[in-house]
Amino acid sequence: MIEELHPAFQTEFEQVLARNPGEREFHQAVFEVMLSLTPIAGTHPEYASWSILQRVCEPERQIIFRVPWVDDQGTVHINRGFRVEFNSAIGPYKGGLRFHPSVNLSIVKFLGFEQIFKNALTGLPIGGGKGGSDFDPKGRSDLEIMRFCQSFMTELYRHIGEYTDVPAGDIGVGGRELGYLFGQYKRITNRYESAVLTGKGLPWGGSQVRTEATGYGTVFFADEMLKANGRSLEGKRAVVSGSGNVAIYAVEKIHQLGGKVIACSDSGGYIVDEAGLDLDLLKEIKEVRRGRLTEYAEARGGAVRHITDGSIWDVPCEVALPCATQNELPEAGAKALIANGVELVAEGANMPTTPDAAKLLVQAGVLYAPGKASNAGGVATSALEMQQNASRDSWSFEKTEARLQHIMETIHHDCMETADKYGDPGNYVMGANLGGYLRVADAMVAMGVI
Repeated sequence: MIEELHPAFQTEFEQVLARNPGEREFHQAVFEVMLSLTPIAGTHPEYASWSILQRVCEPERQIIFRVPWVDDQGTVHINRGFRVEFNSAIGPYKGGLRFHPSVNLSIVKFLGFEQIFKNALTGLPIGGGKGGSDFDPKGRSDLEIMRFCQSFMTELYRHIGEYTDVPAGDIGVGGRELGYLFGQYKRITNRYESAVLTGKGLPWGGSQVRTEATGYGTVFFADEMLKANGRSLEGKRAVVSGSGNVAIYAVEKIHQLGGKVIACSDSGGYIVDEAGLDLDLLKEIKEVRRGRLTEYAEARGGAVRHITDGSIWDVPCEVALPCATQNELPEAGAKALIANGVELVAEGANMPTTPDAAKLLVQAGVLYAPGKASNAGGVATSALEMQQNASRDSWSFEKTEARLQHIMETIHHDCMETADKYGDPGNYVMGANLGGYLRVADAMVAMGVI
């Protein structure tokens, strides 16, 4: 891996490995960014210096705490809570909270590191951070989740604030969880600080389009990629992994723009519906019942296949959107997509494509967008929610969606422009990583050694 980096960065990457042993996901995220900095290694040494890179790769603050809570049977449980406040050079830390058994320090650091550059690409004044817990909300009652969230916020509240750190939702943290978290923050502080959390419900400070934003934004970005190459989503067959918030609203926007999503997945397998996914049924099962895709297959009868082995990436399509979790699209999946004629892969999840898979896609001429560019719509709309909270205002769905679409178009333009400027036209990975990095580096240089 190290030998792929420009010699100017190899020693620096070795130091990252030594300072953060065993954190594979974090190493992967740092490697991807360093790989994209090759064009400035000789031409702009002030940006490529270890004095900047070291500060970018080292979080400003890492908070780990225990979260005690009591289940409905009276049993005490202890989970671990995390908040990594990574970089505040261009604004308060901003990034979601993830509740999932896989959460550990490496996962949170990789997510926070990605968030720095994703947030910078939006053009909005927000820094990068991430947090969460190894708590699993699946199968827990509302009361158990409320007690866990209240315990989690009892520690977290002292580290956040609208000018300091503004969490949001992520995997396992939706409107229900954010409501419990905000209620406890308000109770402890005796302050109604709407902008301390984003993704809130509409009656208590939330924003229109925030639920749809990450999925919609990914599709807006994919549409811009196709337009730049003289194509469109009209009539395209699409596969969207996952079936959570991001996936559902990516499906919705693809259908609105004339494409047809034929497959999605959950932890129990994936479904193939050649007629196009029934979005109303999918929402009912996943958002209302919190059920499984087996229920979708049962409801649709013989028209739908539910597959528990193999890979969703085996399904032939022109557009593939990985919207589930990190490293879900491996090299074998990329080979299958390429063999079946995929034209575009845009990441709705954070770092869902392994480095080997990403390399294959680019070498095959597939249009490929990294998550820090293509899924930035969620955090961008969170920043718009903060803006509305600060002005005690509430925008219409149409106005907010138009702002989101404009932001995604601007991110696409900036990625293309950066890739062109530094000699690799059409390379969205380099354009996103280098574009975001330069904005953060400029701010850090301006502020001195802090």
